[in-house]
Amino acid sequence: MIKILLVEDDLSLSNSVFDFLDDFADVMQVFDGDEGLYEAESGVYDLILLDLMLPEKNGFQVLKELREKGISTPVLIMTAKEGLDDKGHGFELGADDYLTKPFYLEELKMRIQALLKRSGKYNDNVLTFGDIKVDTSTNTSYIGNQPVELLGKEFDLLVYFLQNQNVILPKSQIFDRIWGFDSDTTISVVEVYVSKIRKKLKGTSFAENLQTLRSVGYILKNVDSE
Repeated sequence: MIKILLVEDDLSLSNSVFDFLDDFADVMQVFDGDEGLYEAESGVYDLILLDLMLPEKNGFQVLKELREKGISTPVLIMTAKEGLDDKGHGFELGADDYLTKPFYLEELKMRIQALLKRSGKYNDNVLTFGDIKVDTSTNTSYIGNQPVELLGKEFDLLVYFLQNQNVILPKSQIFDRIWGFDSDTTISVVEVYVSKIRKKLKGTSFAENLQTLRSVGYILKNVDSE
């Protein structure tokens, strides 16, 4: 899983970012510049989210020292400082992107994905949820490192759930998307195929977290992160 270092002293914002990225990345939260620099120097992170106004050592200092030490981990600055001079200074020191607060978490994730693609750390063909991994470029699925055979609509349905994590999916919407408006079958086929993939993925985090919403549909949501 992608490893992200989040250096942000606003606890509420830090927790919001952590929760939002939980299914996408392994996020390490730190709350001051000294600890942020210490963690960043380990070199184990794929991306650093860095606030500027930090206790102990500000974000500019952290970034400057990182680049002076030859650490090239991509850095996305998150800050309320929106002046052009501040942005320019950040890029001069080696920042890779700059996002002004307040921001949409969805935009933050898109910027993270763009930076990770650029560095070769992210592939949008690969979808994950806990111990489940799917590669849509090869139509293969895995439990951990072991391949599991999902055929036709089973695979399509799993992909659709993974692409819509934390979203309520009505049965009618699933049916229209996977089987199509002109299908000769009935909407009950959705329940049949959900049952099939639950059986094939029994014991996995996917099977444990795919919730049935009575008379509505389904939602794939990590209950452990609530």
